[in-house]
Amino acid sequence: MNGEKRGPLAEGERVLLFGGTFDPPHNGHIHFLKSAIEAAKPARVVVMPSCIPPHKAASATPAALRLAMCECFKPLFPVLEVSDWEIRQGGKSYTIDTVKMLEQKYPGAWVYLCVGSDMLTTFTEWRNWQELLRRTVLVAQSRETGDMPALRAAARALEAEGGKVLFTDSPALPLASTDLRAHRRDLSEVPEATRRVIEENHLYER
Repeated sequence: MNGEKRGPLAEGERVLLFGGTFDPPHNGHIHFLKSAIEAAKPARVVVMPSCIPPHKAASATPAALRLAMCECFKPLFPVLEVSDWEIRQGGKSYTIDTVKMLEQKYPGAWVYLCVGSDMLTTFTEWRNWQELLRRTVLVAQSRETGDMPALRAAARALEAEGGKVLFTDSPALPLASTDLRAHRRDLSEVPEATRRVIEENHLYER
């Protein structure tokens, strides 16, 4: 399932990668991606639902439905692709592999990688994190819960290793997919496109 397709990007243009389980995607994800687009100013955005994220158990929601729910991101940017690449690979999804794929697909482009605040502070636990720092620019967002000092410290440590960290201007919304799954009846915090998939397929019902 792909968005608008265009030719190769020009040398040095930016590809913004936004990955996650998206089970389900919610307004917090929308808010983060909007602010990341404003900060990174990409030529193309790639939304990448994971197959099985390394730090989580496998999702009970079928991958095809998570992919369909990610259609909610399409209106955010003129050239936005919802990619099933990680899902098609099967097994655990590692960001380093996805970044290498994007580099091959868009030679000469810079990959900007969206990372949540919890992911930034544990970035050194990621597979091949030093290589990821060399290959990407991290785009991070504060949760506005007093976590900014810890995030700044994490960013300085990563920059000391040669990385680049870009913070968005807009703090995150206090939403979590786990809470939405637990309280399925309250769908006010999910986009309309996501809500339709949830209701039509009776997702997250107890």
